[in-house]
Amino acid sequence: MINSDMHCHLLLPDLFWPERDFPGIYRELGTPALEQLLAKGRLRVEADPAEAETCEAWLCRRFGADRQGDCPVAPYSLLADGGEPGSYFWLRADPVHLKLEGNRLVLADSARFALSQLEAETLADSLNAHFSGDGLMFLPLRPDRWYLRLAQAPSLETTALAYAAGRSVDDLLPRGGDATSWRARLNEVQMLLHGHAVNAAREAAGELPINSIWLWGGGTLPEAAPVPFNSVWSGNPLAAGLAQAARIAARKLPVDAAELLHNGAATGVNLILLEDLREAAQYGDAHAWRTGLARLERDWFAPLLGELRQERIGMLSLHGLGPALALSVETTRGDLRRFWRRVKPLQDYA
Repeated sequence: MINSDMHCHLLLPDLFWPERDFPGIYRELGTPALEQLLAKGRLRVEADPAEAETCEAWLCRRFGADRQGDCPVAPYSLLADGGEPGSYFWLRADPVHLKLEGNRLVLADSARFALSQLEAETLADSLNAHFSGDGLMFLPLRPDRWYLRLAQAPSLETTALAYAAGRSVDDLLPRGGDATSWRARLNEVQMLLHGHAVNAAREAAGELPINSIWLWGGGTLPEAAPVPFNSVWSGNPLAAGLAQAARIAARKLPVDAAELLHNGAATGVNLILLEDLREAAQYGDAHAWRTGLARLERDWFAPLLGELRQERIGMLSLHGLGPALALSVETTRGDLRRFWRRVKPLQDYA
């Protein structure tokens, strides 16, 4: 079947390794399909860290969800998790573990621990009892995704959890006019969690205690704006919530491109969010990052390049995001005939 009107956008957080002084990570990667697409298509690169975007910022911008101090991640992911944002201001208040390394507190998110729904609800009940006088309500809709409801918007700017994971939190805590009072609340949270029975049981079982929360992604749910996609394929709650609010299809991410095409991606513009590389980049796991990139080449880049050559899809766009580099490339079948455009190794773009 010819789907020449089909346009696939692949959104790829951490397509490039975050440390520029580690060029050896690209050695013998074996990504010919990715390199073909980068070489033959219409490429735009932003190498200024000030211009680079997080995945969350990219999604909010493309869906017309303007910043409210933060990108409003919380109300959209709440919507995807089955909650009702209403007119309240919401923050993500995700459970984390802070570990002292030297003189730094380094954050581990739920990629580094397992937490049951019962544990999450028990911890949140204690927080709600403690902060009830402040009008705060913690809502643990999922073990790894908690929400904090506020009646009014605070003057805060926060750091996305995906950026903070694996890093020292000293310079990443909330900023803004209300930062002092919110940092004081975070200290209260940490004191309450430190002696909690749930954490005592976790430590006795050899599991990481949940000794803090990470506040981020605050906002209210704005009016829906027109978006340039017909379907979103993702396991990311923000992407799913943005699609739901925009009244377009939000679909489960397939295991590979073949399943994507088999399960209903046809004409129209499809956004496919591939987060295979995020955790490895956050925690500095070079082997896992290389393995993840090889899997993307096998399961997504090579098959979609083949579909493009056969004109079964009309256009393929790649969007690679990182802390120091943002790259976008559009490729059609006609672009693949540009024999004069030399294919370069991936490290040349990094």
